[in-house]
Amino acid sequence: MPKHYRPPGKKKEGNAAKYITRSQAVKHLQVSLPLFRRLCILKGVFPREPKKKVKGNHHTYYHTKDIAFLQHEPLLEKFRNIRAYDKKVNKAKAKKNRDLAERLLTRRPNYTLDRLIRERYPKFTDALRDLDDCLTMVHLFASLPALESEKIQVKRIHNCRRLSHEWQAYICRTHKLRKTFISVKGIYYQAEVEGQKITWLTPHTLQQVLTDDVDFNVMLTFLEFYETLLAFVNFRLYHSINVKYPPILDSRLEALAADLYALSRYFAANSSATVLGSQAVSSSGAEQIDITKDGTQPDESELRLAQLQHQLPSNEPGTLMHLVEDASCEDEDDEETRECKTLFKNKKFFLSREVPRESLLFVIPAFGGVVSWEGEGAPFKEADQSITYQIVDRPTQGHIFLSREYVQPQWVFDCVNARIILPTDAYMVGRVPPPHLSPFIDNEAEGYVPEYAEMIKRLQAAARKEVLPIPGAGKEDLDDPQNLLVEGIISRTEANEVAERKQKMLALENQYHNELQLELQGVQYSSSVSNMNKQSSVEDTEAWEESLPNMQQIAEDTTTMSKVVMSRKKRRLYEAMQIGKERKRAHVNLLKDRKQKIEAAQGSEKN
Repeated sequence: MPKHYRPPGKKKEGNAAKYITRSQAVKHLQVSLPLFRRLCILKGVFPREPKKKVKGNHHTYYHTKDIAFLQHEPLLEKFRNIRAYDKKVNKAKAKKNRDLAERLLTRRPNYTLDRLIRERYPKFTDALRDLDDCLTMVHLFASLPALESEKIQVKRIHNCRRLSHEWQAYICRTHKLRKTFISVKGIYYQAEVEGQKITWLTPHTLQQVLTDDVDFNVMLTFLEFYETLLAFVNFRLYHSINVKYPPILDSRLEALAADLYALSRYFAANSSATVLGSQAVSSSGAEQIDITKDGTQPDESELRLAQLQHQLPSNEPGTLMHLVEDASCEDEDDEETRECKTLFKNKKFFLSREVPRESLLFVIPAFGGVVSWEGEGAPFKEADQSITYQIVDRPTQGHIFLSREYVQPQWVFDCVNARIILPTDAYMVGRVPPPHLSPFIDNEAEGYVPEYAEMIKRLQAAARKEVLPIPGAGKEDLDDPQNLLVEGIISRTEANEVAERKQKMLALENQYHNELQLELQGVQYSSSVSNMNKQSSVEDTEAWEESLPNMQQIAEDTTTMSKVVMSRKKRRLYEAMQIGKERKRAHVNLLKDRKQKIEAAQGSEKN
């Protein structure tokens, strides 16, 4: 008998032993399919794609080690106990024993996901890397309506709203916001926390309609895990800046739906408490004497609220993110944070009722501005003469103050992305604003730079006192077009255009030098000399045109020789890269054609 002989059916090897189908996993764990889905989501177990699917392509496969990992999960036993307990409650309700059912519901077993958070994210950096989907999901449910039929409870919505506002308040306080972009889906934000770039999407403040083609049970399971994760992250971030968590907010502002402003006041109270330490110690001593005199000790939350109201009077103008900052904190901030902190410094904004209030209350303070709005609980009124900008989105205004500028909301987001204060002429009320460019796209890499992006780049250079090259002169004008053609950076037509431009520049330069030499020699410049220069320039141009086809042939020969020595895998990869370049070049040409058509249409309208 051979050494490695195995009787058929005794032991599995290969993919048959490594992977297991979903139905087999459910049968092995002795759980229902919804409970199996819930366990996989909470534990982070996802389906695998084996190279050889033993049971067929129509099955979902899991790794056997992942299923063994789920089998020893303490939550599995907890879910079984909860299911058995729910059977007792249903049995009491079926027997119409209401007292027993209510008594059982008060003692229903509960569970927490704290251990899973520590297990899946051993380091805080790991949690920050996985925060994109978490923030998007929490902000989505914070804007959804409560619906009992889909098990979306009011308590869940309020918790998501609280967590999202706590996150935004931390980003505002530390000035970590970097990019914003308004799209059809919603508003994209990108922040940089402890070196990790976190991007999330918030829906527009509109009435959300729930569709029937979405499985909310799966989404609610993800939300359950993400709520716990975001609470852990907020706790760690708040303690990193010496702020107690969870925050205690002003109930009056919470009732007015000004949660973010209430959180900013809470941050200001904690910041001023750290700076004015001696005053805080003396006041706490006085409060302790009053407590001992009365003989009763009030609740801790009442003391914190009283302290907050004492330190920040109601409707104080400069309280919204105009926080007390330590010199040590300023030294620790990097250059980008200091730039973001001073973008809207010493500028006051007022929001009209038709603009997206929550988004602007988040963006403007994150870049050093002070903001108010129309309604109760606002820090200052519309008639305040120190307001520099008023954000409006209506074509006509009832009353206009001459001491401020009226701009559209897009101006704020474009200033944030450009990191400079842009001119407000194009964003005035009633005008069509400039195109809203995405900061997440690298125009240089895409090969097409919009006209407004070039203008912003020149404004940035003027603000930094830098000198940019002549408009229209790029890398191809400085380098040799033949070398760029050989390297594949530009196409043949572009090489011809660049060569012609460069030859004309050289001809003009030679003509200028000849004129200078003639003037130095005292010879009067005549038309014959100019004709001679023109003939020489024409001859040089013809020589350039004759040399270009040879360079094109050399480039084609070099590419062909390189492809010959390539392996099949590398050749296919190279061909795919060339297809991608051609596709990108075609897209750039399409954008240029559209721009030319728009300019031609505008010119015909003017004429």
